[in-house]
Amino acid sequence: MLTYHATFWTEEGVVLAKVIDFSGVIAYGKTVEEARVNLSQALVDMAETALLRGEALPLPDPATTDEAADLNEPIHLVLSAGTKVSVQVSAA
Repeated sequence: MLTYHATFWTEEGVVLAKVIDFSGVIAYGKTVEEARVNLSQALVDMAETALLRGEALPLPDPATTDEAADLNEPIHLVLSAGTKVSVQVSAA
């Protein structure tokens, strides 16, 4: 599990969110909860994309924070490895 840092702020009635130590992970929502859910999915999508491209995931920086944000909180990334299995049936 990697623990990154999420930051949230409100602009024009919309809650904007980003993971400040994983570049490109951004989301928004009508509420903080909706933005949090959307940000979690964006983090998973960006992490999976990076891994599929053979890129390393950025390491979280414990000192990262955004003083201008309305809310700073940890966001946890848990990825599990799987094996693609295919079954071939041959005619008898």
